[in-house]
Amino acid sequence: MEIIVNKQSIEVEILERQANELLIAVGNKKYRVDVERVENGTYSILCRGKSYDLKVIPGDNKRNFTVIHKFNNYNVEILDAEARYRKNRNNTNLDEDQSSIFSPMPGKVVKIPIKVGDSIESGQTLIIISAMKMESEYKAAKDCIIKEILTTEGATIEGNQSLILLE
Repeated sequence: MEIIVNKQSIEVEILERQANELLIAVGNKKYRVDVERVENGTYSILCRGKSYDLKVIPGDNKRNFTVIHKFNNYNVEILDAEARYRKNRNNTNLDEDQSSIFSPMPGKVVKIPIKVGDSIESGQTLIIISAMKMESEYKAAKDCIIKEILTTEGATIEGNQSLILLE
């Protein structure tokens, strides 16, 4: 999952879990932590011989929190794979300066209704991707020409893989 702390993004993965003990990867570093819920909203974390007491206050939705450690407040947003997908789902992933289309999530190519050399109008569907049991249409944000198609219908794709190049 991705955790955004005070607008800084951190990749976190739970590698192992046994009761309260976790092996987590934060970026490219691994940590063995012991997490104990002391009371509702208060947690004690032991990591590398140090103890951290955290107060976690829910925000305006189930993914936003304020975390208090000593005298410091942190705005935290948790983006798991589904949340990242939903956040990017309505994004065409094509800014005025971009020259490619990509999906933020791994998935399967459902349909490619265009071909190399086609002149495309703003708003026209370029590719349809199925990810997490939902289909998303990626549309052109500007008029362009299809330079290259880097995938095929039915192909399995990785997240952030370039799929279509534009001129």
